[in-house]
Amino acid sequence: MSLLDKSIVFADGLDHPECVAVHPDGTVWAGGEAGQIYRIAADGAHVEEVANTGGFILGIAFSPDAAWLAICDSGHHCVWRLDTKTMQLERFADGAAGHAFNIPNYAVFDKKGHLYVSESGAFRAVTGKILKFTPEGKGEIWHEGPFDFANGLALGPDETYLCVAVSFLPGVECVAIQPDGSAGARSLYCTLPETVPDGLAFDVEGNLYVSCYAPNKIFKVTPAKAVSVLIDDWEAHTISNPTNIAFGGSALDQLFVANIGRWHITKIDAGITGLPLSSHR
Repeated sequence: MSLLDKSIVFADGLDHPECVAVHPDGTVWAGGEAGQIYRIAADGAHVEEVANTGGFILGIAFSPDAAWLAICDSGHHCVWRLDTKTMQLERFADGAAGHAFNIPNYAVFDKKGHLYVSESGAFRAVTGKILKFTPEGKGEIWHEGPFDFANGLALGPDETYLCVAVSFLPGVECVAIQPDGSAGARSLYCTLPETVPDGLAFDVEGNLYVSCYAPNKIFKVTPAKAVSVLIDDWEAHTISNPTNIAFGGSALDQLFVANIGRWHITKIDAGITGLPLSSHR
């Protein structure tokens, strides 16, 4: 049985979701193209819109204590902070010193609560960067790039490097994280010809999964950098323009997929244990 046969529509009726994140309580959160923030019951039976920015939601990420959700909004060119108890929205950052956000695309927290955000730059202009923020919101340009459309981010298992999906490379690059937290050497992780990489997630064995806006595939890249196709939905019914991905479920062995090409979140019974994020530790 292929993984596509183990994939289901987990929750339907969303507005072309770009992003997905799993809360420690098992709920699955996603965004919509008109600013919606959705909370989906752990069993997928109920979808609730808990907030709305009025923009266009790209990547989302939970803080280490899951007290707030970082929301990348390309419509408002900012990152929002959503209190996960009160559902109050506040503007977290419009950029950092020397740079105003154009397309804040994806967010990831380290275990100390620092927030990395990819700035895609502009389409067909190699101007992507990585910004970094303290828990209080003080930001800096962490890596100047330039990246050819910086997109999804994933911290390595030991948080000594940050992987960046570079959509028009196309492939993945990595930046070393120095002991003092500054950016170190930049290197090529893999290339994925004739694709548009978007989302990233690691498993506990150090394999990196890359979801692609096009074609409808998710790739697996081993620590030795061997590339294979994890799943391919050429019909684009269950997986359609898969953008962001996140591991969830009680054992973190289910892979949730946001499909910006349709109106649902997919759940794959992958049998692969995901690397816990800072909010899951």
